[in-house]
Amino acid sequence: MMTQKIALVTGANRGIGLEACRQLAKLNITVILGSRDSSKGQQVSRQLEKEGISVVYHQLDVTNEESVKQMESFVRDQYGHLDILVNNAGIFPDNPMKNAFDSTVDILRTAMETNLYGPFRLCQLFIPMMTKNNYGRIVNMSSGMGQLSDMNGGCPAYRTSKTALNALTRLFADELKDTNVLINSMCPGWVRTDMGGQNADRSVEEGVDTVIWLATLPNDGPSGGFFRDRQPIPW
Repeated sequence: MMTQKIALVTGANRGIGLEACRQLAKLNITVILGSRDSSKGQQVSRQLEKEGISVVYHQLDVTNEESVKQMESFVRDQYGHLDILVNNAGIFPDNPMKNAFDSTVDILRTAMETNLYGPFRLCQLFIPMMTKNNYGRIVNMSSGMGQLSDMNGGCPAYRTSKTALNALTRLFADELKDTNVLINSMCPGWVRTDMGGQNADRSVEEGVDTVIWLATLPNDGPSGGFFRDRQPIPW
């Protein structure tokens, strides 16, 4: 008998993370909704319940090592395995008008704490669980703003953190190449979320489509890639 798949989505109390929880739960996957703010996380979990969608809420601050370890303990004790990790938690600490000369190391550090070190911590803790089970799908929420092939000025903290996240994807993919643990980066496009703003040209559902595709890849699916709209894009 096949065990039900378990998914963890970080930064999931709104926007793309929340929609990813909704769509994964509709696929009969047990979804753990992680968010830093407990009250917001519990509130949206209740909102999903009203829609007939059941998720499990657990507090998670990806910048806090103890919080990440508590999540790993919860998953191990409660389920014994994790099949899908969506590293969605992310921040945009730049004033968009700031260039590389006006920004500060502190702003870069803040971006790295959430956008790079957070996913790194989670990958380090959960990948061993996945390799033991010989199954894992990891989705790193990146951005076209982190593409070296299309790098512009402005927003140095956000851009460099997403470029670094892409490097992390490549590193782990190579170290996992003989396993059934697949890890990929993706860009959701410009999506109407709190971060993207209301002028963005994509709905949350459109932004989430590639998340769900990568989270449910078949065993011969890609790993170590960068995708938008299910298509590879340059690094």
